[in-house]
Amino acid sequence: MYGYAGKFLDINLTSLEVKELKLDGELLNKYISGVGISTKLIYDNIEPDTDPLGPQNVLCFAVGVFVGTNVPTACRTEASAKSPLTGLIGTSNSGNFWGSELKYAGYDGMILRGRSETPVYISISNDDVKILPADSLWGKDSWDTIDHIRKEFHDNEIQIATIGQAGENLCRFASIQNGPHDAWGRTGLGAVMGSKNLKAIAVRGTNGIKVFDKKEFLESVKECYKVIYESPFYGPFSKYGTMLATAPYFKFGALPGRNFQTGIIQNWMETRSYKLVDKYSNRGIACISCPISCAHWVEVEEGPYSGLKVKDMEVTPVIGFGAGCDINNIPAAAKLCEVCQRYGVDMISASSTIAFAMELYQRGILTEEQIGFSLHWGDEEASFKLLELIMRREGIGDILAEGTKRAGEKISGADYYAMHVKGLEIPMADARGRWSTWTFGNLTNIRGGDHLRNRNPVENLRYNLNTVEYKTEKFGFPDKVYNELDMPEEVKKQIFNDKDRDVDIPKMSKWSEDLISVYNTVGICIRPPILNTVGPSLIARLYTSLTGIKMTPDEIMKVGERIWNLQKLFNLREGEVKEDSVYPERFYDEVLPEGPSRGKSLSREKVIETLEEYYDYRGWDKENGVPSSKKLEELEL
Repeated sequence: MYGYAGKFLDINLTSLEVKELKLDGELLNKYISGVGISTKLIYDNIEPDTDPLGPQNVLCFAVGVFVGTNVPTACRTEASAKSPLTGLIGTSNSGNFWGSELKYAGYDGMILRGRSETPVYISISNDDVKILPADSLWGKDSWDTIDHIRKEFHDNEIQIATIGQAGENLCRFASIQNGPHDAWGRTGLGAVMGSKNLKAIAVRGTNGIKVFDKKEFLESVKECYKVIYESPFYGPFSKYGTMLATAPYFKFGALPGRNFQTGIIQNWMETRSYKLVDKYSNRGIACISCPISCAHWVEVEEGPYSGLKVKDMEVTPVIGFGAGCDINNIPAAAKLCEVCQRYGVDMISASSTIAFAMELYQRGILTEEQIGFSLHWGDEEASFKLLELIMRREGIGDILAEGTKRAGEKISGADYYAMHVKGLEIPMADARGRWSTWTFGNLTNIRGGDHLRNRNPVENLRYNLNTVEYKTEKFGFPDKVYNELDMPEEVKKQIFNDKDRDVDIPKMSKWSEDLISVYNTVGICIRPPILNTVGPSLIARLYTSLTGIKMTPDEIMKVGERIWNLQKLFNLREGEVKEDSVYPERFYDEVLPEGPSRGKSLSREKVIETLEEYYDYRGWDKENGVPSSKKLEELEL
């Protein structure tokens, strides 16, 4: 096959049987690869009401078809299962080098079934696939596990997906670590891996990838690089990465300060913003095939964390620990990130859970006696202690390891302070302080409270204006950005206002969700220099020239829409209802107390109206958020 390896591994951990699944043409035409195939496989192989931590849950890894080539940022692999945190679809995306190594080994992904009686790990070296004992690895953190396996095979280039102690102990927001510093972070897939007694998957491959039309493919790749380098986001993102967002969210008063009690934090810009990048980092870090290098290598040379070296200063953990928990310095936030990487835990859910516990302590709902120590805002040492209790499921950590939704239900009087949507902890921004496609996306996201599956490709963080309340956000870019946006003209006319090009939030939400589904299908990154430049036209050219399977831009977008709808069907099958698409009560009942967004809260009625407009534009029943039979027929679902 061109572009593809052409097969999946099918591994039963109960019987220790290893088989291969061949990819057929209909599956590729309808779902392509990546999140498309992983969604289809788990939908078909997981029975309704399956226990996410039981042997009947299925864990799937699917590599994007562009991965392993020189398409810029082509490095992404999707992992999917039923989430132990939300009970809905659990799916997460990660880059680094693991996916390309699996592709070079001759596989487009794998499906993992059952549960081993004893700890095991999987070793893949081209067509040599083994299930090996992992008793000596069980109990080790992810970094030590990686070191141990690489020494065992005398090969530092082996790429390893592994869990730490959090996954072993079935912490419901445990991650699967992708090498030492990257992860399939959200929705608790590390706990699924732990429930299967699977410690790691080590991969080494030496095969190549065949290209159908080399000349056209290379021309398309060159065009990708050209538009990325010309993006207005490229320069700032290459220097500061996601840390750029630390400034506008502070400026708008939209930080999740102290578990969303306040939208501003004193001395924020001086202690926890992008201004600190140059102080703590002297180089960027890139995934394979990436020209942006948006991550930072952090080195702390003084103070209590002197000697710390870690890939960090991503905006979500900095804001999560720095604003959510009010940890007032970058070195402490970086150390907390290192602990999360070692133990294998989602940093967004971890920081949110600690902030939740801190507020419970503030309000006397949790006491020092119950916790074992005091838990004041900004207390670094207490944060480390609580994080370890959570990941080891000891003491109060056993309850908090269930996630804020379940913990809020178990601790009397705590439910109101659990900041989640559909069981998934909310990251980054307070929707009261900034209402946009991104924050509205927390409600429409198939994963729950999350910011990585819905984003306006031309979001302008210089402005915080909604000309039509709850319905639009300001565009504010030069005409060139609008004119060159890779979007069909008829869709542009629906999404952008003729007069000032303000963005229609419900309609842009659908477009961006479908587009990001395409990204996660072919295996490219969603960072802004990509998101605002590489659209369905370029992706169709790349896909057709790589694989020889003709795909038009409209067909590419239809694949993205099909995937989103199938994921929604998975959630509906597992009991999701329209009333679940709601922010926590605090967002409606409490106004922000200070800063630029002082006095703001959300209107339940207007949020529901916006949600219903979104449903209607998607072709779903707007009264209940269920895809119509007409839409399902159109998408061949």
